[in-house]
Amino acid sequence: MIRKRDGFAVFTGIWTALFGAFVAITVSAQQAAQPDNPNADVLSIGGSVTEIVVALGQQHRLKARDTTSSYPAGVTNLPDVGYMRALSPEGVLSVGPSLILSEEGAGPPEALDVIRAADIGFVEVPGALTAEGILRKIAIIGEALDAQDQAETLSAEVEADLAKALADADRPEADKKRVLFVLSTQGGKINASGTGTAADALIRMAGGVNAISDFKGYKQITDEAVGMAAPDVILMMDRGGDHGAGDDELFAMPAVRLTPAAQTRSSVRMDGLLMLGFGPRTAQAIQMLNDALYGQGA
Repeated sequence: MIRKRDGFAVFTGIWTALFGAFVAITVSAQQAAQPDNPNADVLSIGGSVTEIVVALGQQHRLKARDTTSSYPAGVTNLPDVGYMRALSPEGVLSVGPSLILSEEGAGPPEALDVIRAADIGFVEVPGALTAEGILRKIAIIGEALDAQDQAETLSAEVEADLAKALADADRPEADKKRVLFVLSTQGGKINASGTGTAADALIRMAGGVNAISDFKGYKQITDEAVGMAAPDVILMMDRGGDHGAGDDELFAMPAVRLTPAAQTRSSVRMDGLLMLGFGPRTAQAIQMLNDALYGQGA
């Protein structure tokens, strides 16, 4: 007679075997669908991490990527394991990486626990909101890929580009424009950036002032709070839907229509990965936003 405890053990063993078979079948399918590349061994999670891998000349090492990794365009041909904050162990392990490079903030935590327990190298790359943080990312990824010389070269180039962009964007405090970053307008409500975010850091680097400074992170704010923020410019990502409402819709919103930005119809839209990624192209993002705020070559 089988006791309940024994039955659970049998069930667990069967589930484990089935999961192992699923992974093996999926790995075989992925390998069959991809060109034979014996050097491909890395799963890159996080758009800026993937950009750095490519900038280091290590794109041939990439075996798979996450959904946020969409630049350069060639990486989108790789298997996609899903959104970095909603990963599944099955999806990650199915591509058979020997090394995972993951941007800080990937998850959920329980999925990462399973992934970390597998016999796979796992390197977490800290997030960055400063020039120094970007250089640290490059160094960590370069070491993980045994590409330290390439990392030193890339770091020198990125450091010089950032120094120039920051110097060009510097201006007196009294001349700075107030910028409101709107993450979404879902349900007619403004979800905006406070301090401590990539949007906040970029606005400041580009010579602007974040119009919201009384909370950290992103959150939905009231119409009154938008009015009190009095932004001169609305900054958004350049995608449609709730994350990128058009000017007519944006400036007609009750929360926005009485702001200085609405009076002059001043809005800026930028590629989300370029704007918020904080990677090798951040100097370009700083220059683009500065030009948009103050005019070309400001």
